[in-house]
Amino acid sequence: MTADSGTHAGHGRAGSPVSPRTPELVLCAVDAPLAAAWTSAAAGFGGAVRVHRGSVLDIGAQAVVSPANSHGWMRGGVDALYARAFPGVEQSVRSAVLASYGGDLPIGEAVIVATGEVEPAWLISAPTMREPGERLPEDTVHPYLAARAVFRQWQRGQLDSGPVRAAVRTIAMPGLGTGVGGVAPAACARQVAAAWREVFGPNGDFQ
Repeated sequence: MTADSGTHAGHGRAGSPVSPRTPELVLCAVDAPLAAAWTSAAAGFGGAVRVHRGSVLDIGAQAVVSPANSHGWMRGGVDALYARAFPGVEQSVRSAVLASYGGDLPIGEAVIVATGEVEPAWLISAPTMREPGERLPEDTVHPYLAARAVFRQWQRGQLDSGPVRAAVRTIAMPGLGTGVGGVAPAACARQVAAAWREVFGPNGDFQ
């Protein structure tokens, strides 16, 4: 687990009080099917989870999630949005992937890099596909693996300035694999909820 310099850690206002044992998780959707799937699944998470209908960049979060590919290319979907909003972040992700994983970030792992902004100060790259534009099979578990990597990064990761969980109170998460990957919104939501429960427990306790 790697990070660029910790000098950009954010201190923006989080949406609501949260237990220090979990981050606040904001599940974001710009389309109705994903918003509905997030809403249906949110009650099963436990802890501080809410749904936002709109852009992931609308949230006052310290970290956003990039469901990119294993090589760190950020050319389509929400990743292209991040690349436009945070110039240089794609190169930061690719450099982190090269430094820690030889240029190929496995599904189920994540890296965290600075965005260069005050908020969100961090981007967590957790691939849902190995190659850019890959269509995922119906029985894929990649959203679960990517979400689990994000939550473990928050729980165990280290920045230059200290633990990730000390710098990140709120994580904004878009759909994982629901765009180009073709994952059904309901399947994504179920898998993200399962990953949350595995990492934090049903009541937000560390496992």
